[in-house]
Amino acid sequence: PRTKEHHLPLQIGEMVHILQGRLPARGCQQLWLPQGIFPASLIRLKGVPVPPSRVEESVMPAEMPTVQEITTTLWEWAAIWKQLYVAGQTERYGQVKRMMQELMEQRSQLLSGTLPKDQLLRLRKEVTGKMDYGNKILALDLVVRDEDENILDPDRTSVISLFQAHRRAAQTLTQRIQEETSPQQRAPGHGLHGAASPSHNLYLCVRNFVCHIGEEAQLFMALYDPGEQRIISENYVIRWASTGVPQDIELLNNLKVVFTDLGSKDLKRERLFLVCQIIRVGRMDLRDSHSRKLSTGLRRPFGISVMDITDITKGTCDKITVVPAGLWVSLKMLWGDLSQVRKDHPHLVDRSTAVARKLGYPEVIMPGDVRNDIYLTLVQGEFDKGNKKTQKNVEVTVCVCDEAGNVVQNVIQAGAGDSPTSHYRSVVYYQQRHQHWMETLKIAVPIEDVHRTHLRFTFRHRSSSDSKDRSERIFSMAFVRLMRPDGTTLRDGEHDLVLYKGDSKKLEDASAYLSLPSERNLSESKLLSGSSFRVSGVAPALAVSTRDSFQISTLICSTKLTQNVNLLGLLKWRSKPSLLCGNLQKLMNVDGGEVIKFLQDTLDALFSIMMEHSETDVYDTLVFDALVFIVTLVADRKFQHFNTVLEAYIRQHFSATLAYKKLLSVLTQYVEQAGRGEPCESLPRTFKALEYIFKFIVRSRHLFAKLYEGKEVAEFQRSLQRFFLALNQLMQSPLEGPTLLSQVGNGVVLGGLSSAVWWEGGWPGQALAVPRGEVMLSILCADLPWSPLPQSHYVACMASILSQMDKDHYSTYIQAFPSRPELMDFLMETFILFKDLIGKTVYPGDWMVMNMVQNREFLRAINHFATTLTEMFLSNSNFELQLWNNYFHLAVAFLTQDSLQLENFSSAKRNRILAKYGDMRATIGASIRDMWYSLGQRKIEFIPGMVGPILEMTLVPELELRKSTIPIFFDMMLCEHRLTGSFSRFEDEILRKLDSEVEGGRGDEQYMQLFKSILLSCCQSHPELAKPGEDFVRLVSELLERLLDYRAVMNDENKTYSMSCTVNLLRPEGQGDDALRPNHANCCAPHVGLSLPTHASVTSRYLYKLKDLHISYENYTEGAYTLLLHARLLTWSEESNAAPVPDPHGLHLHTQRQLKEALYNQIIEYFDQGKMWEEAIHICKELAEQYESHVFDYEMLSDILQREAKFYEKILKVLRPNPDYFAVGYYGQGFPTFLRNKIFIYRGKEYERREDFEMQLLSPFPNAEKLKSTSPPGQDITDSPGQYIQCFTVQPVEEAKVRLKGRSIPEQITNFYKANHVQRFSYSRPFKRGPNDPDNEFANMWIERTTFRTAYPLPGILRWFVVTSTETITISPLENAIETMMKTNEKIMSEINRHQNDPGLPINPLSMLLNGIVDPAVMGGFTKYEKAFFQEPYMQEHPEDAGNIEKLKDLIAWQVPGAASLWQGQLPPVPTVPPHPREAARVPVLPQIPLLAEGIRIHGQKVTEDLRPFHERMEQCFEQLRAKVESQYGVREMVSATMGGMGQAQLGVTGSARHRGGDTGQANRDVGQQGAAG
Repeated sequence: PRTKEHHLPLQIGEMVHILQGRLPARGCQQLWLPQGIFPASLIRLKGVPVPPSRVEESVMPAEMPTVQEITTTLWEWAAIWKQLYVAGQTERYGQVKRMMQELMEQRSQLLSGTLPKDQLLRLRKEVTGKMDYGNKILALDLVVRDEDENILDPDRTSVISLFQAHRRAAQTLTQRIQEETSPQQRAPGHGLHGAASPSHNLYLCVRNFVCHIGEEAQLFMALYDPGEQRIISENYVIRWASTGVPQDIELLNNLKVVFTDLGSKDLKRERLFLVCQIIRVGRMDLRDSHSRKLSTGLRRPFGISVMDITDITKGTCDKITVVPAGLWVSLKMLWGDLSQVRKDHPHLVDRSTAVARKLGYPEVIMPGDVRNDIYLTLVQGEFDKGNKKTQKNVEVTVCVCDEAGNVVQNVIQAGAGDSPTSHYRSVVYYQQRHQHWMETLKIAVPIEDVHRTHLRFTFRHRSSSDSKDRSERIFSMAFVRLMRPDGTTLRDGEHDLVLYKGDSKKLEDASAYLSLPSERNLSESKLLSGSSFRVSGVAPALAVSTRDSFQISTLICSTKLTQNVNLLGLLKWRSKPSLLCGNLQKLMNVDGGEVIKFLQDTLDALFSIMMEHSETDVYDTLVFDALVFIVTLVADRKFQHFNTVLEAYIRQHFSATLAYKKLLSVLTQYVEQAGRGEPCESLPRTFKALEYIFKFIVRSRHLFAKLYEGKEVAEFQRSLQRFFLALNQLMQSPLEGPTLLSQVGNGVVLGGLSSAVWWEGGWPGQALAVPRGEVMLSILCADLPWSPLPQSHYVACMASILSQMDKDHYSTYIQAFPSRPELMDFLMETFILFKDLIGKTVYPGDWMVMNMVQNREFLRAINHFATTLTEMFLSNSNFELQLWNNYFHLAVAFLTQDSLQLENFSSAKRNRILAKYGDMRATIGASIRDMWYSLGQRKIEFIPGMVGPILEMTLVPELELRKSTIPIFFDMMLCEHRLTGSFSRFEDEILRKLDSEVEGGRGDEQYMQLFKSILLSCCQSHPELAKPGEDFVRLVSELLERLLDYRAVMNDENKTYSMSCTVNLLRPEGQGDDALRPNHANCCAPHVGLSLPTHASVTSRYLYKLKDLHISYENYTEGAYTLLLHARLLTWSEESNAAPVPDPHGLHLHTQRQLKEALYNQIIEYFDQGKMWEEAIHICKELAEQYESHVFDYEMLSDILQREAKFYEKILKVLRPNPDYFAVGYYGQGFPTFLRNKIFIYRGKEYERREDFEMQLLSPFPNAEKLKSTSPPGQDITDSPGQYIQCFTVQPVEEAKVRLKGRSIPEQITNFYKANHVQRFSYSRPFKRGPNDPDNEFANMWIERTTFRTAYPLPGILRWFVVTSTETITISPLENAIETMMKTNEKIMSEINRHQNDPGLPINPLSMLLNGIVDPAVMGGFTKYEKAFFQEPYMQEHPEDAGNIEKLKDLIAWQVPGAASLWQGQLPPVPTVPPHPREAARVPVLPQIPLLAEGIRIHGQKVTEDLRPFHERMEQCFEQLRAKVESQYGVREMVSATMGGMGQAQLGVTGSARHRGGDTGQANRDVGQQGAAG
C-alpha cells in the first residue's frame, strides 16, 4: 500500500507485544482470529508477564535477567557499532563485532537450559564481565553488580554500598583494560574472578600412573616454588599397588585433590612447579631376588616427576592434561574459597575429593575457620657408622607422645588423601652418612592436648637381610615439646635437636628424657664431648651423641595456638586476671599479622572482658583502644581482605549485648574531651575506625533489643544524642574541628556513621533527627572552607545521610536553629555547596546510577529547603534577596545538569532512567515556577538578574517543561512594564543571553514556535502589552532563527555557510537589508554600513568571528572589509571603547583613536595580501591626514606615505588577474532557510576553475543534484523536498566612472574597475529563432541576456551576496554581430596598447589574435555577416535595422563620422555589454581595418626570423582582406600620430566571457566565433 498510516516499522530482533482482541459481550469470551499479520516462520512467541496495575506497561519477556540484559546490551551496542563503521574505526569495529557474536552465542547457551550449575554460573560471570568491559570501551554506563552477578537495586542498597560497588567495578574494569593493552596476555578468568576473590584453588585429577616398579609405590604430589626452593602445600598421597592400580580400588578414576588456600601472592609467583615424588615400598634393592631372607616394607626413593604449572595458575592456560614420566594428570584453576568451589563445581569437587591445604595461613581467615595443624619436616641428619664397616641405612620413626610417654594414636598424616597413623617412618637411604629427607607430614593433635604432648624421633639401622634387620635396635633418640614453658607454641623454623643414645628401652621412656634439653642451641654450654646426664640420680645415664646430628623444621598453622606471649596473655586473660591491664596495653605491640590470624579469638576475648566487667569501667578505655587498634589493622592495605572477615564476625559471631553501652560511653567521652580543647591522641584513630565501632554498637543494641524485647530505648537514644551533640560541638570548635577533619577526612566520619547505620537497616529511633541532621550538616559545612575539591566518597556519605532524612527530620532540624541569621547562613552555604557539587560532577560520567541517586536526594533536600524559604523568608520584613537568588540559581543548575538531559541518551538508557527515577526536570521546573509566582511584588528585584537562568531552563528540550515555564517571561515583562512603563531591561538581557545560550547548543525550532505562540497569546490578553509585546516576540524570533541557522553550519568543514549566517547576525534584528547598504564614502570600495544591533558586544564578537573565518580561508580582501565595518563605527577621538574587542591584541587599546588606528593598519595589511591596493591607498590617505593635520606625527606620516607609494607601484607592475564570478542557485525545500530557493553571486579566487568551484560547492550537500540547465527551474523543483544546485559563470557589468571618462589611462589601472565594485552581473544564453540556415548560423542566433543585481557590491564582507533582482532582455542577431565586432576590436586595441607600453612582452598572443582575424581559412572572414545582414531580402524585411547595418559596415571598414576623434582621445569608453542592448547601434565604434594594420605593423617590428614566413603569410592575407573591404566599403585613412591614446578606450571593456562546461560554454564559444568574422 502507498500509505504508511498503519505501518509498524520493525527491525530483526525487536520485540512486539501483541494485544489479543476480546469481544465486549458478557463473559468476555476471547476472540481468536484465524489468521495473523506476522509470518510464522519469521517470529518466535515468548511468554511476557505484564503487571496489570501499571499505567505504562513494561513489556519484558519471561527470561532469566542475564538473558534480558544481553538482549538490551546488544541493541545498545548495535547502534554504536554502525557508527564505528561509518567513522572508519575498523579496529574497534572488529572488536565490538567479535564481542557481540560471542554474546549471542553465550545467550543461546544460557537459553538452552542444558548447562550444569557450575558452568552456568561461570558462563554468567563471563557474560557479565564481557558486557561490563564492552560498556566501558564504548563509553556506556557502568553496571554495578552483587557477588551473584545480579544488578544492584539502588532502592535496596545503601548509598555508601552503592558507591563502594561502583568503585570496585571501576577498578576491576580499569585493571582489565590495562591487562588487555599490556604486552602480556590477560589470564582468562583470572582477571574477571581472581581479582574479586582472595582465595584460589588448583584442582588436580590423576588419570593414570604407568611405571614398572614391581612393588607397591607411594606418590607424594605437592606444589613447589623453585625461587624459594621449598614446598608450599601439603602432599597429596596416592598408594599404588604393585599390580598397577590404586591400592583402594574404589579410587580408580577418582583420584582428585584440591590444593586450596592459594592467595593472590601465590598466583604472582614467578614460577610454580607440580612435583611428584615416587617412593617404592619393598626391598632394599630392586635387583635382589624375592626371598624370605630379605627384609621388606622399606620406604625407598624411586623417582621424581616435575612440571611447570605457572601458565595454569596464572590462568593463561585454563585446563591441561600432561604426561610427565608416565603420569597423566588434569589441572584446572577454581576461584573462590572451598565452600564456594564445592557449590560452583559439584561434579569436580565432592566429598571424596581430597583437600591439600597450603603450608601457611590463607590470605583471609574467616570466622569459624578453626585450624590447628602442625607441619613437621624431616630436614636432614648426619650419623656416624660407629662399629659398622659401612654407613648406616637410617630410618627415622616419628610419633606423638604424651607426658607419660604413651603414643597418641592416629594424629600423624603423611598428606591429603592418606589415612592418619600413629607412627611415621621415613625413607631409607642406602649407606649414606648425610641423610636429606625433606619429608613433610602433618601433626593434628587436639588443641586441649597440645600443652602435654611432644614429638619423639627414634633412629634405627635397617638391614637388607630380614634376620639382621629384626635384631636391629634403636640406636638414638631425639624429642621436642610442642609447647614452650611460657605457654606459646613451638616457634616456626628449623630446630637442631639433641640426639641421645643409650639403652633402647630407656630411649623410649619419657621420664628419662623429658627433663633433658631437646635442642642444641638451648644447651650448648652443657653439651660437652662425652658428657652424660643422670636423671634424678636414679635412672641410668643417657649420653648425648655428639657425632650425630638431626634437624627438623616446624610450621604452626593454628587459629587457636599462638607463638606470641603478649597475645597469649590476652587470650588466656582469665588465668592471670591481675595482668589484664598490662596485656591489653601490650596488644598494641603485637605484630599485625599475628593478631589477624587470631582475629575471632582476640575479639571474643575483648568483648568477654567487657561483658564480665559490665559493672565497672576499669577496662572500658583499654578494651576500646584495643578494638580501635584491631579495626585500624583491618583497614590497612596489607590486610584489606579481612574486611569481609570482620563483617562476617559482627553478623554471625558477635554476641556482646551490653557492648553498645561501653563503646558509646568511651566514644562520647573522647569526643567531649576533644571538644573541650583537651588533648586526646586516640580520637583521630578512633574516627578512622568509626564505621566498625558503630557497626558493633548497632549490632549490640540490636541483639539487646531482641533479647530484652526492646527495653532501654530511651536510654539508648539519650546516649546517642549525647554523642551527636558532642560531635557537633567538636565540629563547631574553631581549632579542633578543622584539625580533626584534616587528619582523618570528614568523609571518613560521615561514611562511618552512614554506612554503619544502613548496614543494620536504618537508624534506631525517630528521636535521632536533630543530632543526625545537625552533625551531618555541621560536618558538611565544616568542609567548605578547607576542601576546595570535595572528594567523591565525601559526597556519597552526604547523599547517604540525606537519603535517611524524611520530612520530620528536616523540619525538626530547621526549628532547632536558635536564630534566623544562623538558619539563613546555613541555607546560603548549603545552596552554594549543592550548586558546586552539581557543577563539578564528582563522580565519573559513566556512574549513571550513582549520579541519579545523588540527584534524587539533592532534589528532596532542595524542595524541603524551598518550603523553608516560603515559610520563613518571604514576608516583607523577613525577605532575603540573596538567599532567594541562590535558590533559583541552584534549582536551575540542577535542572540543566548534563546527567538529567534525557534526550542526549540512547532510548534504552532513557527508558531505564524514566522507569526508575522519572524526569526530575519536570519536578524541579514546577518548583521553580511556583516559587517565582509566590514572590509577588518582589519579582522586580530579580529582573534582569534571573532572566538568564530562566532562559536556560526554558531552553531544555522537554515540551511540558517549556510550556509551563515560558509564561514566566511574560510575567517578567508584565511586572517591569507596570512599574516602569516598558520592559527594556528584560528585553536587553534576554537578547544578550539568547546569543550565548543558542551558540552553546540550546534551543531549536520547536522552542522558537512555542516562545512565539505562548508569549503572543499572553500579550493579546493584556492590551497594554499587545503592540510592544508583539514587536518583542518578532524581534526575538528573528534573532533566534538567525542564531539557529548559524549554529547549524558553524561546525561544518566548509565554512562558507557559517560566514553567511554570521553576516545575517550582523544585521540588526527587526530590520531588512536596508540596514546593510553599501557606502561609497571617499570613493572607497563599498563596505557595509552597519548600525549595531541591540548589543554592541554581540555584534563585535560575530564581526571578529567572521574576520577569523575569512583569514583562515585566505580571504584577505573580505577580512579587511569586515574589520572596516568596526573601524567605520569608531571616531578619531579619545573616547573610551564602548564594546570590548574579542581580539587579544586589542586589549591594550583603550581609546577609539588607538583602536581605529590599529584596525586601519591591520586592514591595510589584509588589502595588500588581497591585492586590493586601491582600497589600501584610501585607508593610507585617511591615516596620513590624521598624522599630518591632527596628531602631527611626521614619523608615522613618512611611514604611511612610503607604504602608499609602494601600493601605487604594485598597481602598475604586479600581475593581477581578474577573478571569475559564478551564479549559484539553491533550489528545493531541503536547504536551510537562508539558502532555500535563492540565487547567489560568488566571487571566485585567482585562477579558480569552475569545475573546482563546483566540487567545493557540492561537498556540504552530498545528496544534492546538480541541474544541467541554466534556465530558472520550475515549481516542481522549488517545492520538492530535495536539494538542487545550479551553477554557471556570469560577467561583471562595469559601473561607469565619471572621473575616468575621456582620459588616456594605463590598462593596469582601468582593469581593476572592470571586476571590482560591481553589483550587476550578466549571463548570455544563445538560442535559435526562425528557420534554420545550415550555411549561416549567425542569421538566426539570438541572445537572451539576464542581468543579476546583488544586495551589495562585490567584493565585500563576503565572497558572495544574494541576488535581489533580475532583468532579462533579448538581443537580435544583428545587435549580437555589432557587439561581437566591438569586443574583437577592443581586444586588438588592448594588445596594441600593451605592446606599445611594454616592448618586452612576448609576441605569441598578438600573433594568434591577428592570424585568427585576417586568415579567412581559420575563421571564415566577414562573408557570413554579409550573407546574413547585407542582402537585399533582409534589408527589405527589416527596414528598422538600417542604422545597425550601417554601423556594422562602419566597424568593418571604418568610415563613420567621428572615427578620427578616436585617435584624438575623445571617444567615450565602450562597454562590453551596453547599458541597454538597443543602444548598441548608437555607441561610437572602433574600426577594424586600421587597427589590424597597426597590429600587423607592430608584429612585423617584433617578429623573429624563424617566424618571418608566418608574418609574411599574415601580411598577404591582410592585403587581400583590405582590398576586398576597400572595394566594397571604400578606402579609410588612419591618423597614427595619436595611437598611444588608444588605451583609454578599454575602460570598462572586458574580454570574452570565459564560460566553461555544459551548454553554457558552447553558447559562448558560438558567440566568440562571431568575433572572428571580422
